[in-house]
This record gives sequence, structure tokens and C-alpha cells, in this order.
Amino acid sequence: MKTLLGEKLHFDWKIVTITIVSTLALMVDYYHKLTFDKALDRTILYLLVPLFFIIFIFRENPREYGFTLGDWKAGILITLIAILLIAPLLWWVGRGAAMESYYQQQVGGLPWNTFLDLFGWEFIFRGWVLFGYARKFGPEALWLQAVPFALAHISKPEVETLSTIFGGFAFGWVAYRTRSFLYPFLIHWFVSSFTIIVAAGLLG
Repeated sequence: MKTLLGEKLHFDWKIVTITIVSTLALMVDYYHKLTFDKALDRTILYLLVPLFFIIFIFRENPREYGFTLGDWKAGILITLIAILLIAPLLWWVGRGAAMESYYQQQVGGLPWNTFLDLFGWEFIFRGWVLFGYARKFGPEALWLQAVPFALAHISKPEVETLSTIFGGFAFGWVAYRTRSFLYPFLIHWFVSSFTIIVAAGLLG
């Protein structure tokens, strides 16, 4: 393909595939209900679909996209430290009126509803997109994957949404450091579950 200046454009087909498929997955998730449960929808769109492309289209091992324990010692330590540091902030923010209004109806099924909802969610951003982009863009992938992650939070409480560009970067760093999406998933699982518990007033 040539530009108006006559320069040829060369695209990495895997980067193109990751970009298009992940974007369409987010759109389908927003506009459609595929099954009886939204968490199951997201497991299909954000976990099974990327794994299909990795294994059958890219012909690669999911381990190359963070589907591994990675540096588990660092992962466990970072996860525990993150939880200890984040919990007081969540306690303060989660008691706000906007957070209470949005989250207090989501208590049912904890913690498994948040587990199913976030496992695929973390894999598509901190696994497929992050490590796929990192091959081409290096550490810049940390910011690149944080952008769609932040935009996907629009419609949630503003205080939460505004923080997600930074939270997305932080989750990405944890995955990049440990070579695994599992540890940002565990942190995100805690964040989501604890926020719902606080917003619902279950801790007093």
C-alpha cells in the first residue's frame, strides 16, 4: 500500500490482527449479550477468542503472551504489596456516593462473578495486547494497552474511570515485570471485589 507521498506502508499482520480483534471484542461486549451471563460472554470474547488466534492463527504458544506463572516469586510479592497499599484507598473511594450507587447492586455471587468477569479481561489487555505489542513497540506497549483499557471503563463512576489510564499502566508493568498476566489479574480481582464490598456497606 502506498501513501499520497508514494511511500510504501508495511504492516505487521499480527499487530493488525491483535488491534482489530481486541477492538471488535470490546464493541461486541458492549452492544451484545452472547449468553445468559455477561461474565461468560467476556470469558469467550477476552480469553477464548485470543487463545484461538494465538494457537491456530499465529501458531504460537500462549506462554509467549503471558499465559504462564512467569516470575512467580516476584509476582506474589508484588501482588501482596499492591493489595496492602491499595486497600486503604479503595476503602476511602468506595464509600463515595457515585461508587455506592454503581456497585451496591453487584454483591451477588462474589467473589466468583468478579473472577469470571476479570480473568479474560486481564488476559486480553495484559496478555495478548501487551505482549503482542511489546514485540513491536517494546516498553511503549505498557501505555498503548492502557488506552483501550481506560476507554472501556467509560460509563463507570468518573473517579474510577479517570484513574484507569494509570491503573492500566500499573497492571501492565506488573505483567511485563513478571512475564505473566496472572498477577495483575489477582490484583484487579481484589480491587473489584473489595470495591463492591465497601460500596455495598458490608464492612460497616
